[in-house]
Amino acid sequence: MKKIISLFMLIVTLHILGQKKAVTADQILAKVDGNIVSKERIIQSQMVIYGKRRNRTIVSKGYSKGNEKSFIEYLQPKRERGTKMLKLKNRLWIYSPSSDRTIQLSGHLLRQSVMGSDLSYEDVSSNEKYSALYHSKLIGEATFNERKAWVIDLVAKNDEVNYQKRKIWVDQERFIPLKEEMYAKSGQKLKEVKVLDVMKIQSKWYPKVTNYKDVLKEGKGTDFIIESMELEATISEDIFNKSSLKK
Repeated sequence: MKKIISLFMLIVTLHILGQKKAVTADQILAKVDGNIVSKERIIQSQMVIYGKRRNRTIVSKGYSKGNEKSFIEYLQPKRERGTKMLKLKNRLWIYSPSSDRTIQLSGHLLRQSVMGSDLSYEDVSSNEKYSALYHSKLIGEATFNERKAWVIDLVAKNDEVNYQKRKIWVDQERFIPLKEEMYAKSGQKLKEVKVLDVMKIQSKWYPKVTNYKDVLKEGKGTDFIIESMELEATISEDIFNKSSLKK
């Protein structure tokens, strides 16, 4: 009887290991992309920027359609109110009400900090799928904040991608990245991202509170907090127009 039980346990163990081996990085990324990327969405959010002497909170409302169109309007504080950003493909325009001027950013300028935060312009306006930008490799499993996660290495498919290498920890149940490390092509670490809280909208999981930390800067980083999110919203094409910047 003991031999039969031992044989049964061995078969079960081998079956479980076989199931784990069957999971590939591409399959995991496909589920992540399907979970956190949406065709159209409206997000009200705030950034809490932790400084040496004081913290700043910036409130904004953002609209995105696919991975090529996004529009963000800053609502608070008063000095930032009315600042707007429009991104179309790889070009971004910023309107400043204080100067009544619109400037265009592209290329490496999109990697600059937004209002002194640890987020870049690409970070706040991107809605791109991981699978569209990176080759992936599953390198193991780990536990992060008591959640079981797959650890995946990502290498950019072309030189235009901001972070040429990434390492992500993907929640095995919710299929959202719990932690990320971003690297330059040279291998230098540029940024760390940690999800501190999550939320479920319809059947999808999203990061609710995320801490971005530019490792080349001192400080506690920047918390990006989603206050509300509307998925598959009906957004007028008129908003994704340069004329919207001065309205």
